[in-house]
Amino acid sequence: MKFKFTEKNIAKIENVLEIKFSKRGNQFRAVLENIEQNRKLTLEIYSEIPIGVRTGNLISVFTSSAHAQLHFCTGFVASDVLGEVVFIGELNGHLSGIIVEKAAACSIYSNVDASLLSSDFTKLEPEVMVSGVALSLAEHLLEENPDSN
Repeated sequence: MKFKFTEKNIAKIENVLEIKFSKRGNQFRAVLENIEQNRKLTLEIYSEIPIGVRTGNLISVFTSSAHAQLHFCTGFVASDVLGEVVFIGELNGHLSGIIVEKAAACSIYSNVDASLLSSDFTKLEPEVMVSGVALSLAEHLLEENPDSN
């Protein structure tokens, strides 16, 4: 089944990131701010919008110096323990992900070989290991229905 953001999904993200989204049509938008570390970002989630000739989910993150997008988001994992949400896009065995932290931080990983998520991280080069560890939280999304988030 194709993943679609639901009100329940949005509520889970709000809870973990300690934010409140405003909704306009199929757009959910919230601002995260970390005054102590002088960070601020805007998170936008678009559910089921036209992207070229197809329809999908779009995640956009805006900071004062960057703009990142994840097209065709296929699922997410919201972790209370880590205080972050991992948004994943998967295509042909490769993953891209945006990780948004409640401390208004963001990490981006692109075109990561999905097999890295279940690798022995101690045998990987540190530069490669980081992406595998960061995205491994979402490994179950590759096998399960992401609507169960």
